[in-house]
Amino acid sequence: MKKILFGLVISISLMTLFTGCIKSNKTIIRYQKMEEKVDHPTTIEELKEAIDKYENRVADIQLANQQIAIWYKMLGTRYVDAKMYGEALKCFQKALEFYPNNQNLYYWVGVCAGYMSHAAMDFSGTGSTQVRMNYLKLAEDAYSRAIQIDDRFVRALYGLSVIYVFELDESEKAIPLLEKVMEIETKDFNAMFVLARAYYENYEFDKAVKIYDKIISLTKAADIINAAQDLKKQVLDASY
Repeated sequence: MKKILFGLVISISLMTLFTGCIKSNKTIIRYQKMEEKVDHPTTIEELKEAIDKYENRVADIQLANQQIAIWYKMLGTRYVDAKMYGEALKCFQKALEFYPNNQNLYYWVGVCAGYMSHAAMDFSGTGSTQVRMNYLKLAEDAYSRAIQIDDRFVRALYGLSVIYVFELDESEKAIPLLEKVMEIETKDFNAMFVLARAYYENYEFDKAVKIYDKIISLTKAADIINAAQDLKKQVLDASY
């Protein structure tokens, strides 16, 4: 009977704790001590037992946090699949609270922030583009952090390059990033097209032409060849 009553007390107390009542750290610690039956250990045996119990608790919390982070990442990717980039961004932000050195999470933040920049609108009618720029800067920062962690992370190198070339009008910053991609992935046609565009915008017409020629030589896909030929002609016309 005593055990049953004790269990009811604990259950009621925990229900109160998790239904909105703010408890102090001292109260939470008291609940933990009651649950683990550890109060004021004094002897060597009692202290060792207390340490073992709390070490197990810490291990349980670590495992739970790992699982929570994984689920946030999974939920985020599901939102990406559904093109719900705002909700996905929130999930990846939460996952980063558990894994702040995970390059893949930063990459996905960059992807979502890039898409959200396209959705940003001036609902107040002030003419400001600040919300859009905030998302673009977030994307730039996220991709950059991913690259800091893994400097051969091709998707992050490419994503940051796209931001520089097509969004921030800073194509000169994209050139070394894309040249690195070319060293790692020698047949990445998407990166080649963006690199040629970056060369073109920086008046390096010969380099742009060489990239288009390389694309044409490496593929048999008619649509890719036609696109490269058309863009090469534009570059040649601009260079005269």
